Amino acid sequence: MDKTLSRLSSDVPGLDEICGGGLVAGSSYIFQGRPGAGKTILANQIAFAQAREGRKVLYVTLLAESHDRLFQSLSTLEFYDSTRIGKELTYLSLFRTLRDDGLPALVAMLRGELARLNASMLVLDGLLNAREIGQTNLDVKTFVAELQGHAAFTGCTVLFLTSARIDESSPEHTMVDGVLQLEESLFAPRTVRRIRVAKSRGSNALGGMHLFEISRRGIDVYPRLEASLATPSGPDQPSAGTLSTGTDGLDERLNGGLPGTSVSAIVGPAGSGKTTFGIGFLRLATPELPAVHFGFYETPERLSAKAAALDIDVAGLIQSNALRVLWRPLTENLLDKLAYDLLAAVRETRAHRLFIDGLAGFERATVESHRMVEFFAALTNELRSMGVTTVCTWEVKELSGPWVTNPSPEILSQIDNVIGMQHAMMDGTLRRTLSVLKVRDSQFDTSVAEVAIAGSGVGLHVTGVMPGAATGSVTGRKADGR
Repeated sequence: MDKTLSRLSSDVPGLDEICGGGLVAGSSYIFQGRPGAGKTILANQIAFAQAREGRKVLYVTLLAESHDRLFQSLSTLEFYDSTRIGKELTYLSLFRTLRDDGLPALVAMLRGELARLNASMLVLDGLLNAREIGQTNLDVKTFVAELQGHAAFTGCTVLFLTSARIDESSPEHTMVDGVLQLEESLFAPRTVRRIRVAKSRGSNALGGMHLFEISRRGIDVYPRLEASLATPSGPDQPSAGTLSTGTDGLDERLNGGLPGTSVSAIVGPAGSGKTTFGIGFLRLATPELPAVHFGFYETPERLSAKAAALDIDVAGLIQSNALRVLWRPLTENLLDKLAYDLLAAVRETRAHRLFIDGLAGFERATVESHRMVEFFAALTNELRSMGVTTVCTWEVKELSGPWVTNPSPEILSQIDNVIGMQHAMMDGTLRRTLSVLKVRDSQFDTSVAEVAIAGSGVGLHVTGVMPGAATGSVTGRKADGR
């Protein structure tokens, strides 16, 4: 059915996707949410997008508020274009008509204006006031039906805006083609905006709640990653080759290096060398085979300084387009926005290598911790389908000894390769150690290696086997039970 429906592009990033491809032309929708939820911005962003396409839009308010205040607020947003007002966009206040003459007069006025303007979209801001004027539910149904019928006959798309709670038993809900619910919720000290397609006739909408934000650009919607990418956008193409880790002496333990297009986790406590490992991995990037660094801790400047101490020229890699660095401060972030930013960088650069410094940054961004397993599955599956080899870090609390705070087993099971880094006390000295814990479908050395941080443009290098550590090898398929 979706292929035969004519749709309008909303020009709201992410909105068309959660609506199943865009708003259906000639249909009617309710945008519902409490004051401040973002309904007016959303409707105007769509209206200005239609105006830019040369279509006529009639924006009617049933509020006592003047249009000057509305324009004043909209003028701070990038999509606002005052030259469109009075041409493609007509704003009309019919509050007095509704108050003095009632719903029938309002319908007659709207019919006349729609015909006069040849409008392809009608926005009715203030449906709550129309409900209050109506004597019964039948009055409201009649009002919506008459307006909807006229709009459908002329191919006009209608957006009703209301702050009233619209449930499935409301007369408006039963008659319109779609309902979008916007909400602003408080999670502990932070505020999160979410949108849900509660009803969508003729469309395969993405269910559930999706995050959105309001910025100078207007509204950006971030479809839940596990819903949007329930299956990867491309086929999974496991590579038969390997990729060097950049750590001297480690590739031999991995039977040639990391399997191509795999996802690896470097797990260890603070100071064990995880970020240094990542810098060594990235140093092998070239303009032909570029890399992306996605981190939450070091700014690009501090990352360059840290690499310079290892005689690794990260600044030069960035300048030559061999490396792109994305820094997302570990403050308030939106989980899905982080993922889309990451995927966009990998896609735009055609990255061959990806280093994510701090998977905990994604955990800290979510307000719903139960999402992490499905979210991470969608993210890693998509990265594999994009052909990038990924290395990420996961910090644990223990400085030495067995890990008590292991990463979630459900998440670790989705990771192809796991390398553990720890501290070991020997002869009064704290030493760094490295152990290959898992390599999927490949043999690897199981001995505990001692590693050191070295300059000379290397980063980490294996200095030997820890005294008393057993040596041997194991096949990854047997080691992880797969």
